Formats: sequence, C-alpha cells, structure tokens
Amino acid sequence: PSTVQGRIKKEDKREITPLDEALLSGDMKAAVKQYKASQKAKLPKPALVDADQIMQTLSRLSGIPVEKMTQADSKRYLNLEAELHKRVIGQDEAVSAISRAIRRNQSGIRTGKRPIGSFMFLGPTGVGKTELAKALAEVLFEDESALLRFDMSEYMEKFAASRLNGAPPGYVGYDEGGELTEKVRNKPYSVLLFDEVEKAHPDIFNILLQVLDDGVLTDSRGRKVDFSNTIIIMTSNLGATALRDDKTVGFGAQDISHNHQAMQSRIMEELKKAYRPEFINRIDEKVVFHSLEEEQLREIVKIMVKPLVSALAEKGIDLKFQPAALKHLAKDGYDVEMGARPLRRTIQTQVEDKLSELLLGGQVVSGQTLKIGCSKDKLTFTVV
Repeated sequence: PSTVQGRIKKEDKREITPLDEALLSGDMKAAVKQYKASQKAKLPKPALVDADQIMQTLSRLSGIPVEKMTQADSKRYLNLEAELHKRVIGQDEAVSAISRAIRRNQSGIRTGKRPIGSFMFLGPTGVGKTELAKALAEVLFEDESALLRFDMSEYMEKFAASRLNGAPPGYVGYDEGGELTEKVRNKPYSVLLFDEVEKAHPDIFNILLQVLDDGVLTDSRGRKVDFSNTIIIMTSNLGATALRDDKTVGFGAQDISHNHQAMQSRIMEELKKAYRPEFINRIDEKVVFHSLEEEQLREIVKIMVKPLVSALAEKGIDLKFQPAALKHLAKDGYDVEMGARPLRRTIQTQVEDKLSELLLGGQVVSGQTLKIGCSKDKLTFTVV
C-alpha cells in the first residue's frame, strides 16, 4: 500500500477516484471491482437502432423493397399512373395496363405464382417503350437499377439460350450460373426488360414461356428461381418497317386516331405470324404504342432539359426555355424512322455545347438569367 500511495502522490493534481481510494486503503478486492467499473464506463454506449434502419438493412441484403416488407406505401400504387406520366408522354394505354397489373399484385387478389405482369410493347421506334420500363423501375422500386435489361440482339444464336439459365455441367461458364437466373436471385423484385425480343433465337421463347406460365425457372444447377415478384416487359419493333413502307397507314397519316387503329391492326397481324399462339396467349397485355404528336414531343423536350435547368440553378443561373425554342428542338430532334431517339443528341449539340462555351467564357454568371429562344430556325441565347 505504501508503494501505491507514493505513486498516487506523484500523479498530477486531479480528483481522487474511488479506485484511488481503494488502492490507498489496501483493499485490493474493492480496487479490482472499481477498475472493472472504470473500464466499462470507457466503452462506447451501444447505438440505438430503430425499426426503419432494420428495414433498410434487410432491404439492402435481400433485394426486397422496404415497402414490400412494411406494406405501408399503398399510395405509391394508387398514384402509379400519375407518377409514370411525369416521365412517359403520350402512352396512356400502356401506362394504364401496367398500373392495373401492379395494383392487382399489391392488393393480394392475384392467384398463382406467375409474374406480377407480362407485357409486349409494340409499335414504332423511339416512342417511349424502353423509357416506360425505366420509369416503372424508378417509381416502383425507387431505383433504376431494379431494371434488368437484356438486349436480345445478343441472343440470336442457338447456344445463347443456355446463357439465360446457365451452361450445362462440363461446359464453360457452368460455375457462373445463368445471366437471367442469377440476376433475379439477387434482385427478386425487379423489372425484366427483354429489348427487341423479335431478334432472339426461337429457343429463347421456350425459356420465356416457362417463366410466363409457372413463374419459376430452374437453372443449370437445379435451383428453382422465383419470378413471381418480377414484371416482364418485352419490346418489339415488329411491323414498324412494313408501316414505314405503307403509304396509307404510315406515320404521316393525317387522321391520328385512324392511323393508330390501322397501325394496331397491322402490327397484331405481324405478331400472330411471328410467334406461336401459346406464347402470345401467356402475355397479359399486348400494347401498341402511339406515334408521337408535335405537342407531345414538346413535353418530352421539357422533361429532357430539366436536368440542365437544375444544373444551372445550382450555379445561381436562371435558365429559361421559350416556347419557340422547345418547338424548334422538338422539330429538329424528331426522325420519322427513329422517333424521339435523336432528341437527346439534338439537345446536346444545340443547347449543351453553347451553354458550355458561355459558362467557360464567363459570359453568363451567378445571379443572371439566360433565355433560350428561336429566330430564323436557329436557337438564340440572351443573357439578362
């Protein structure tokens, strides 16, 4: 005790702790007890974890959206059309069809283990077929990565069918699993997009038929993969070439309503020629997308320039597009054969390139307004 007492006296001036008192008194049992208590007090207090954090962690590990586990987000499904319309313009029939299928699943009245919904999106190129699939993944799962896209032009050969559910034992790639089955195992709640499905080898449709019918696909290792929480979307440009060559039905027809009815009839004829009846009958909805009108193209341009407006707003610059500018971009960015696909490129070359020059040259700075108009078929940029 005297040695301990001497050591304590040599310490810096500080408050005597219960451990010091125990050491000074020579009560080693009490000293050990106080030492353990002091060490325990130094440990960080355990963090409190609430229910939301647990759900978020489970969602990340399982691939199941939080709302599917909590069942607390029914408004998302009731307002699905309105949310999809913010991104997809002029395709009311397609939006309504897919929204009805989602609500059937969420309400619990859907029977069997088939996918939530299966859809064939048909019609001309560049009218929003792929965009609707992207929008659905973002709106429903709050993440565009929930869209699993398969470019079917890469599955044109006979051997490509084994890539979807895995190579047989003894073949290269057996250990890697199937491209389709592995993705769905890791993301059971997802939107599966089979783009330009008409280009796939006929054997691919045997695999898709099994998924559409049973909602289950067995991979090369014998594991059953559940597709009952997926939405399957197939896009096709089937009949688009014939329509372009048909002067009485083509995209230049004056009567839009008559044009769409004729286009729908023609495409459905092509569909029946291209696919077996048992495959067509397994698809919940076959939707022929409308050709885009000038007003709808302007709305699409508005959506596409929003990121530019937001980017400049962060720099303190108010970017405004005049109606004439929107009309000009819609006209220049639309192609009869490609639809609205060239729009993004048109915005890049006519708007983004000029904005870059103005910003780098210091011709427009924070606190100013930049108005984009149109004069003599060219965009004008005015700093106010």
